[in-house]
Order: sequence, then structure tokens, then C-alpha cells
Amino acid sequence: MSFQTSALLLSWAAILLLALVVAGLVRQVHALSQAAPARGAHGTTALGPAAGTRAPAFDRLGPGLLLFVDSECGVCTDVLATAGELGGPLHAIFSGAAPGTPFPGTVLDGERDGLFADYGVPATPFAVLVGEDGRVRASEPVGSPEALRELALEAAR
Repeated sequence: MSFQTSALLLSWAAILLLALVVAGLVRQVHALSQAAPARGAHGTTALGPAAGTRAPAFDRLGPGLLLFVDSECGVCTDVLATAGELGGPLHAIFSGAAPGTPFPGTVLDGERDGLFADYGVPATPFAVLVGEDGRVRASEPVGSPEALRELALEAAR
């Protein structure tokens, strides 16, 4: 097999791999951007609980910012660092095992079938602001630290 044939085969393999990655990303974006999410348990939608609904497991967590994250999510690390700067009660909820890094708040791990399901979290990072009255004030995906800051500012109004 010549060098040119080998390079051509390797190029096609790389193109196929990239196509699979893009298909996975399109699937994730589609799940996050559905216009009319279906209702689930506890008044949740495909994008988390609706504002004004009773927060699931409020007696367990209390008020504050709930951050649904994954230890293998690159953006989640940046969002967690930003959450520490915002102040107020913080709860980091991991789908699997939590990393050993310190966090200025409550850390819960292994919650994929627990709180992730109760809150209808489609992807990480995802933030839910719960008020003192136990009602959801805001919930949405936060794909960057700036998005988390904007969510916190909107909820403070």
C-alpha cells in the first residue's frame, strides 16, 4: 500500500469520526433547545422545573443555587469556580463521583437517578435557583461562567 493510499484511508477515517462527534453534539443541542418541552414528574420540563413550581427535595437541600454538574465535564469546573464567587447557599450535585477538589458549599454525588431525575436535568452544567419559600425562581442550562452570572443577576431582580 502506498503512502498516498494510506493517507487517504486515514483521512476518511478521521472524517467519519468527526461526523459521529458532530451528530452527538447536534443531538445534545436539540435536547436543550426544544421549543415545547414535555411535562414530567414534579412539574419538570425537558429543561428542568418551571419557575414558580415547588422545588423537589427542598427539605433535603434548602434554598440556594443548585448546580448539576459532572466530573468529566470541562465547562463544569469553570462554572463551579464562578459559583463560589457568587456567594449565598451553594449545592454542587454530581451525576457520578465528585472530584476531591474543595467547594464552598454542599457536595452531593451519585445523583444521576436521584436529583438529576427529580429536577429533569437534560445536560450539565445546569443551574436551578431555589428561593426561601421552596419555589424554583429560575432553571436553565449554563454553558459558561458568564451564563451563570447572568442567571444569578436575573434571579436577584
